[in-house]
Amino acid sequence: MSQYTIRHEHLGAFPVIALIDSSTGTCVRVARHGATVLEYQAPVAGRLRNLVDGYAGADELQALHGSRFAIMLPFANRIEDARYHFDGTDHDLQPGTPMGKRGIMHGFVQSDEFDLLSTDLDDTGACVRLGCHTITPDTCAGYPFSLDLEIAYTLHAGGLDLEATMRNTGDTAAPCFFGWHPYLRLREDGIDACELKLPASQAIITDQAMIPLPGEDAFKPLDACPDLDFRQWRAIGDSVLDTGFADPAVDADGRIRSHVRDPESGLAVAVWQESGVTLVYTSDTLGDDAVRRSVAVEPMQSMTNAFNRPDCADDITLQPGAERRFRCGLEIHCP
Repeated sequence: MSQYTIRHEHLGAFPVIALIDSSTGTCVRVARHGATVLEYQAPVAGRLRNLVDGYAGADELQALHGSRFAIMLPFANRIEDARYHFDGTDHDLQPGTPMGKRGIMHGFVQSDEFDLLSTDLDDTGACVRLGCHTITPDTCAGYPFSLDLEIAYTLHAGGLDLEATMRNTGDTAAPCFFGWHPYLRLREDGIDACELKLPASQAIITDQAMIPLPGEDAFKPLDACPDLDFRQWRAIGDSVLDTGFADPAVDADGRIRSHVRDPESGLAVAVWQESGVTLVYTSDTLGDDAVRRSVAVEPMQSMTNAFNRPDCADDITLQPGAERRFRCGLEIHCP
């Protein structure tokens, strides 16, 4: 009998799948609404602790405040003025919306109901596969393309893996790239005493609207911006980050790892990905008691506003009938 089990639950009216390691009590709960991770309970110092800052109830999941653990497709973070140019055509994601009120983030699927495609158990882990077929020319203003998306979450002894599979089901090339928006909460008193270690060698520099600067001006070596340099372990302290990081060092196993830890307890989480950029957000603009309660470490296949950047064209173009995969996840290191 496998040590892993899968349980079907509800959060209010929302179906939830729980992936459970019965040998340790570790449990990851995923809502089909947005394929959203809600909770990651793991044993720390003899008791189960939730290591992430997900939605606590059905009302929060419905509201999606903060885009907690959002699956971001066909784009992650912002598109400048909600307009983009692709394959010779201009597109407007908010037609009729006046300047000053325009703004779109994080794609189209975080409020969609994902289909349960399959569950699987073996001696090494528990996996759930969820599917979404809602991106069509008829459903998303300014996005006349068709995409299918599958998300596979696998809980295993080392952590949680995510594999996203994007398929272009239309007749023309489509712009798309994947991102994930996990929030980590390793201390009850907020993030200031937590430490970061980020493998990137460049920061992505933005304008006041949080849009990366054009061309090579967007990339600044960390040697030239020490306030953003977390290549060695360093406390978050009073740092305010809503910053992308690029040109990362890759570990021997092919993974790029961004680390968060509580130096007092020794609890640590590594957010891994195989390619792309990473955005770190210290939650300063969330409001109420969520301000600086947790830190978001976001693996992204490409950078903010990639739809408008010629230097990202190869990264985001998906040909008709083609598919692309992106893998990332969380590695848990308990003291």
